[in-house]
Amino acid sequence: MAPIRGEATGPPVDARVARTRQDILRATLDVLTSQGLDGLTHPHLAEVAGYSRATLYNHWPNRTALLRDAYTYAGAGKHSTPTGDLRSDLIAELTMFRTEMERHGLDRALAVLAAVTAFTPELAEVRDQLVTDGEQVMRGLLAPVLDGPELDAAVLMLTGAVLNSALLHGQLPSDSVIAAAVDLVLCTLGGPAS
Repeated sequence: MAPIRGEATGPPVDARVARTRQDILRATLDVLTSQGLDGLTHPHLAEVAGYSRATLYNHWPNRTALLRDAYTYAGAGKHSTPTGDLRSDLIAELTMFRTEMERHGLDRALAVLAAVTAFTPELAEVRDQLVTDGEQVMRGLLAPVLDGPELDAAVLMLTGAVLNSALLHGQLPSDSVIAAAVDLVLCTLGGPAS
């Protein structure tokens, strides 16, 4: 999880304040993934997090500010560690992406963020940073063999295999679907050994 604004870069933050903010941001993500955006009201979140409404309004005067900090706090999740074998590394990264969705409801949180950014452009920057962070390892793996529109297309196809399955089909892809997606992309490069 990313540090909360002010903790790592600004003046020291009182430990109690930092703990309160983290508790509330965790509760925000839990409410988003379990109840969606409609469940995310300051009164309801205060009840779920166990803090007063005044505390919530003091830190986040509106839902946009709360969402911005919650998504920044959550970050893009964990990544795999590349080994040098392109096929294995791509499969490992997509598998980690799937695992993050399963463990943390990342698919539901991303669906809410996508919907909210359509009406709240201030959150587009948060979305863009999450996408950049989330794709960094995959882009790094593919950059030696692809560039420009081909690199963008390959990243979209591979991440889409996980996102599309989760968001549109209601289930996470199996290991065999992840491997097949990687193999199809690598096929365009002349095979897995490329």
